[in-house]
Formats: sequence, C-alpha cells, structure tokens
Amino acid sequence: MKKLCILTFIFIINSVCILRAQWSTNGPSGSNVQCLALSGTNIFAGTNGGGIYLSTNNGTGWAAVNSGLTNLRIYSLAATGTNLLAGSYGGGVYLSTDSGTSWSTVNSGLTNLNVMCFAITGTNIFAGTSGGGVFLSTNYGASWTAVNTGLQNFYIWSLAVIGTNIFAGAGGSVYLSTDNGTSWTAVNSGLTDLSVFSFAVIGTNIFAGTNQGGVYLSTNNGTSWTEVNSGLTNYTVYSLAASGTNLFAGTNAAGVFLSTNNGASWAAVNSGLTNLYVLSLAKNGTNIFAGTWGGGIFRRSLSEMVTAIEDNKNNLPSNYALQQNYPNPFNPSTKIKYQLPNACYVTLKAYDVMGREIETLVNEQKPAGYYEVNFNGANIASGIYVYRITAGSFVKSAKMIFLK
Repeated sequence: MKKLCILTFIFIINSVCILRAQWSTNGPSGSNVQCLALSGTNIFAGTNGGGIYLSTNNGTGWAAVNSGLTNLRIYSLAATGTNLLAGSYGGGVYLSTDSGTSWSTVNSGLTNLNVMCFAITGTNIFAGTSGGGVFLSTNYGASWTAVNTGLQNFYIWSLAVIGTNIFAGAGGSVYLSTDNGTSWTAVNSGLTDLSVFSFAVIGTNIFAGTNQGGVYLSTNNGTSWTEVNSGLTNYTVYSLAASGTNLFAGTNAAGVFLSTNNGASWAAVNSGLTNLYVLSLAKNGTNIFAGTWGGGIFRRSLSEMVTAIEDNKNNLPSNYALQQNYPNPFNPSTKIKYQLPNACYVTLKAYDVMGREIETLVNEQKPAGYYEVNFNGANIASGIYVYRITAGSFVKSAKMIFLK
C-alpha cells in the first residue's frame, strides 16, 4: 500500500503531510472547552454553556450529547469502566452509563454543586469543588461524603493520583492525602503561595500548572517543589497532559508548550493554533487535543511535534553558567538562572556573608538544559547574600542583595 501511494499519489501525500504538520480544528465552533476525557475510542468535551460533545472518529466530527443534563456548564469529565462522570458548575455531578446518550443526576450527599475536577483510584472517585473541598464516592457517584480534614482551602481546582497518594490543587496550596482522603496535609515547600490549576504525572514525577507561576515539579511526593519554566513564555498554565516522557502545557494566551526532558526546557508548538487560550489537553492514540476558550477543539499529531523538538536539541547550552539573579536588589523574591551542557548532579545553595547556609535550592541529578529557580527572602534579614552552584566540576558563586 505504501509503495502504491508513493508511485501514484505523491502530490496528495505531500499535501496531507503539510496539513498535518500543524494544529487543525473540527471542534464545536465558538465553545469554551473546559475539559476533555477519553472513554475507549470516544472523546468527550465539556463546555461552559454548551454541555457535552462526543466524537467517535478521533475528533473529525462532534455531536452534542446532552439528554438529561439540566446544567450545561461542564467543567470536569472522568471515565471509569463503562461509566462517565460529568461535573458541572452549579448542577453537581451527572452520570452516563451509555456513552453519553443519556445522563442522570448523582448528587446525594454533595453539598457543593460546583464540581471542578475528578480523580479516580480503584473504586474510589474524588470530586474537587469550588468552595466545598473534596468529596468521595465509592459507588460510582450514587452517594458522596465530604473528606476535608486538614484542608485549609476549600477551592479545589485539580486532583491527581500517584500510587496511594492523592494530590489536591487549591487556591494557593497543594494538599496530599495518603489515606484515601481521610486526612490532608499541605505540601507547599517551594510553591510560594500559588494556585494550582492542573496536574500531570510521569512515573514518580508530579507536575503542577499554576496561576502566574508556570510549572513546578516534585520528585518526592510533594515534599518539595522546583520551578521548571525555562522557555515557557506564559506563566499561567491551565492544563497539562503527559504522553510517555513528553509533557504538554496549555497556557493563557500563549498556546501549547512541549517539554521532552521533564520540564527542564520548553518550546512552543503552536503552528496552526489560531486560539492560544488553551483550557484543556488530552492525548488520544497518536494525537493530542487542545480545548480552547471560544475557539473549539484543535488536534495535532504527537510524533510531528516531538520530532521537531528533538531536532532542536542542538540548542542545548555549550557550557556551564550561573547568571546574576534578577531582580537584584530584591524583595521578597528573586530568580536565579543556570545552564548545564551535560547531565550532572547539581547543588545550588544560598549563604549569608559569614558562610552559613540559608537554603538549599537544588540538590539532585539534572539533565542538560536551561534552568531557573526562585529564592524567597521573606524570612531573612536585609543584607548581602551569596549563592553557589556545584555542577560536576563546575563551581561558581555570586552575590545578591536583599532589601526590605
């Protein structure tokens, strides 16, 4: 078949390749696509005001599937087995057992009906609400119980699961539960009071997309977080999606970015994307879908984007470097950039002028790339401080000034 195409349809093949080398759209026109979900070969899209749309042909066409929905502001979707859950803003949770053909309300025990996100682990379904915290259902939504012990913020924008750990992204905080939601503990070291709109998991790494703070990475179940924003030109990240070791970020007004190295560096992948306000992302087979604000749904081939990024690896730094922090002087925080031409173990620490360690900013193996970390001086006195990097045999120090 391939030989036949090459021999007789060269022009057509070249035209198709040109078209696929960018984002294309066939989604519901004009819709604000808040969420995307996969159920088998079906793709579902939740919109703010238009209800739910279904595509059975990989996004080529979409049809509204709203029978039984009394609230069309759909902010979250989740598939579990043959069941599909939809979270609405103001109408609670809806359940479909027939691929979206019909929906029924399942709100027993749900005292807050603004459902922003779901997470599923085994037979447990968690729902994050705007103002009511987290609710748990163990019977596919037939009944719900509030599980909020330890939560200090009840506006839950995102949920994620790693093994037996459940993460909740809230306004200004991340919370962790290790006991199926019975209790929660804040895990915010390094996050600097940022609202977390989205999560993505790659292996044991968890990424958090934040409001005006870009993307943060934790490699230790949320014990600490590191900013990973090099190349990410917009710092509000509404959506994240993982495909193997590749990570996609949907931003406010800057489109979609791709990282192939666990967030160490990012590149925009926006060719053909005519709406750059990306609210939701989802991978389906060999494609990734982007739901936008007012522009419907876009589709693009994964391999085409990843190949393009891999071809640009010659843009990695050719030498080690530690840059002057900015701003300097600063109050209360400043950013420190450094670069690595090779993978190595990196430590970056801050000291006072007497040589006493103030804070360890980096202490881990890093791939080659460009990096940026944040240092917050809220708990130190005004004065001159020193930061020092050790990366393999490369060692360098620089001074910074904190003025309250």
